[in-house]
Amino acid sequence: MKHLWQHCHAATMKAGRYSIIEDAAIITEGERIVWIGPRSELPERPLQSTDLGGAWVTPGFIDCHTHLVFGGDRSGEFEQRLNGVSYAEIAAAGGGIASTVRATREASEEELLASAIKRARPLLADGVTVLEVKSGYGLDLDSERRMLRVARRLEQELPVTVRTTCLSAHALPPEYAGRADEYIERVCHHILPALAEEGLVDAVDAFCEHLAFSPAQVERVFQTAQRLGLPVKLHAEQLSSLHGSSLAARYGALSADHLEFMDESDAIAMAEAGTVAVLLPGAFFVLRETQLPPMDALRKHGVNIAIASDLNPGTSPALSLRLMLNMACTAFRLTPEEALAGVTLNAARALGMADSHGSLEAGKVADFIAWDIQRPAELAYWLGGDLPKRIIRHGEEL
Repeated sequence: MKHLWQHCHAATMKAGRYSIIEDAAIITEGERIVWIGPRSELPERPLQSTDLGGAWVTPGFIDCHTHLVFGGDRSGEFEQRLNGVSYAEIAAAGGGIASTVRATREASEEELLASAIKRARPLLADGVTVLEVKSGYGLDLDSERRMLRVARRLEQELPVTVRTTCLSAHALPPEYAGRADEYIERVCHHILPALAEEGLVDAVDAFCEHLAFSPAQVERVFQTAQRLGLPVKLHAEQLSSLHGSSLAARYGALSADHLEFMDESDAIAMAEAGTVAVLLPGAFFVLRETQLPPMDALRKHGVNIAIASDLNPGTSPALSLRLMLNMACTAFRLTPEEALAGVTLNAARALGMADSHGSLEAGKVADFIAWDIQRPAELAYWLGGDLPKRIIRHGEEL
């Protein structure tokens, strides 16, 4: 049955702009939008109708880069660092990513699910209706499989759409110390094919950095993904310039993420390939970085820019995507319009979902938020808190 949502203003985010419709009306049927436009031009008035009370309606938020599933936490290490203990000392004592790998391997699937749900709920309360979830803290087949199963199960437990990404090439597991090439062989010939065959993987990611994997090693992972028919993404240029983002572009990557040290040649390559730049202000803030992503080059060459929480236990324990909007504006100098596009249409592009999500247009999934605000810029203006809202997912109010 068709349903009319009216007495609202819509920031549709069509083409990545506000594309505002004043005094808007939206008609949904099932889980799809079938019509949107000015209320004065309504083609019909369905029997079922909801008055949105003058709210501003936006597409549901999309968090296109998270590490939501993991064991343990690293709040103790956070406190140690602030008390003067160096990262090297923490790592030498078995901390850092090694501690998360250890805790994740030791956790049962039910334990991982319970902790993931606990972290996901604040994101959903913030307006997130689509989540990307990466593996990468198991680093062996059984543990990576368990992480991805949990990510899939989140859709059954919570009102959210989940896309899974295999990030087995995230770090070198302790049992492969000094044998990075052997581990990449393991990923390419054993881990990735098995997880893909089980239907647990929507995309493949890797970490291209001097403390992780080289461009040549990442390319082997990408070639494997290609053979398996899976799209790729990449953690690139976070700490140094290895031109991983250009490598990602050569493989038609959905996105390259972080990008503080990318240069104009990388921006040109990404623009030509249609690869989305996913900026992660949470990690930039927590790590106290000073190198800004090259915003001028990204804008000059028309690279689509997305924003994500990068929720993870070490460098971005972020439970609010809306807070990331403010941080992207204040730290990276995005406009509120660019930031909102970054968690709607461009985030959908970063997941290969722009045909069905990310903007309010006929034919797309009816995921939208009715915000009690005076203008869309408020979404990036307020720091924290819980803005009054009504969440509509798949055409049904939650």
